Amino acid sequence: MRQLTVSIHDCNGEALLAPTGIMTRYQDITSFGVQGGSITSLLHETDLGLSAAMILPDRDTVTLSYAIDEARVGRAYPSVAFEPRDSRYTIASEELQCASQEIAQAAGGGAAGIAALVAATEARFAYDHPIEKFNDGMERVPYLSCGLTPGSCVDINTYLVASLRGAGYEAAYVYGYFFPEARGGFTDDGHCWVVTRHAGTVLEWDIAHHMKAGLGPTKPGLNPRPGARVAVTHSMGQRYCGKGLDLEVKVLGEPMRLNAPNSLDYVRLEARVS
Repeated sequence: MRQLTVSIHDCNGEALLAPTGIMTRYQDITSFGVQGGSITSLLHETDLGLSAAMILPDRDTVTLSYAIDEARVGRAYPSVAFEPRDSRYTIASEELQCASQEIAQAAGGGAAGIAALVAATEARFAYDHPIEKFNDGMERVPYLSCGLTPGSCVDINTYLVASLRGAGYEAAYVYGYFFPEARGGFTDDGHCWVVTRHAGTVLEWDIAHHMKAGLGPTKPGLNPRPGARVAVTHSMGQRYCGKGLDLEVKVLGEPMRLNAPNSLDYVRLEARVS
């Protein structure tokens, strides 16, 4: 049994919303606890089978604790994570859909088609954290036809999920934390990756890590960079409801601050895995 702790600083008494965790084929989040505050309610994303805790701080720092069970057999990613949804973050534009189908077919379809779409996505991005995202203000994920587009892991995987689904593949967007071996079980931000499911084979893809570490063309694998990761949520275009609240967010992967009746902001955090 391992433990993930996420500390949020400078809370100033403002309510927080935090994901309560998910199951993957590698681990279960078996319990969720809070120090420095109290859980006042649970909000639910019923379409995705997700829950989030509303937390009222009573100290300046709130620490979330996730117990992680890695021993149980028969685990799997939630099936709903692979299902196409009507979200501007995951639906390919007509141009991207057509291009993705052509790329997959030219590679011979099947698993080769998935690998070709991963390679095509990698070829379209330069790793960066731009203020303006390539799909800002758009109702569908656009096709990037030429040149390099600056993008973070979120941007790259937004494009990859839309491309894979546009070509007819099952693809899931998973979000959590990655702990580089060199940082000794510590990180101060979240991370995301993509999972494909085809013909009974489940593969994880992390283009951003291949780029950042200069590992060459992306290959399937959970940790291309040495380290550990913990998944806490899945899917983009989430909507949490309950207790008179209706909160829409791209993805509630890290805890967020409720700064208005239906508005969420990111917080400064420190995460550790034991």
